[in-house]
Amino acid sequence: MSDSILWYTTRGAGAVTLILLSCVVILGILSTLRVQSQSWPRFLTTGLHRNLALMTLVFLGLHIVTSVVDPFTNLGWASAIIPFSSSYRTFWLGLGVISFELLLAIVATSLVRGYLGHRAWRAIHWLTYAAWPVGVLHGLGTGTDTWSAWMLAITAGCVAGVGVAIALRLTSGHTDPLAPQRAAFRAAVDRREAR
Repeated sequence: MSDSILWYTTRGAGAVTLILLSCVVILGILSTLRVQSQSWPRFLTTGLHRNLALMTLVFLGLHIVTSVVDPFTNLGWASAIIPFSSSYRTFWLGLGVISFELLLAIVATSLVRGYLGHRAWRAIHWLTYAAWPVGVLHGLGTGTDTWSAWMLAITAGCVAGVGVAIALRLTSGHTDPLAPQRAAFRAAVDRREAR
């Protein structure tokens, strides 16, 4: 594979990963608000959230593999799993590794969610709010075309989308009409798990 194809694949996969991860974060926030309408039932948000998360992992894997095998960066596999161990753009690549590992923790715990309990899973799932901005910073500091108009537009659009979703979440005043029933159910589950 030629070096230019690797470069384009790495950058393209990174940009697509940013877009998809931003959409996953936005859908996750919207699902906590229980957003739905006649044409957009709530289960659609949950299913889309899950499928986009899986697609994000595919593009993230492609981004990592092409970065590692690209002879220009000469990263090696250790740099892909050990934060701040690369000699190439050490800090920025380290942020990418941290973001990747936070996402791995989220995926791993989602796969064993039934064994963890809702509270533990939810606490770990909050790592998304750390993985996303760390990933954005990784992209801003690592990419050779980060400051090009098209990449700045993608990054600004993703940041704006997540920012709007967070603002909606913080200002919605949304209360869960089933909160008392959920609290009673969680208490019963916690009592059962404690035995």
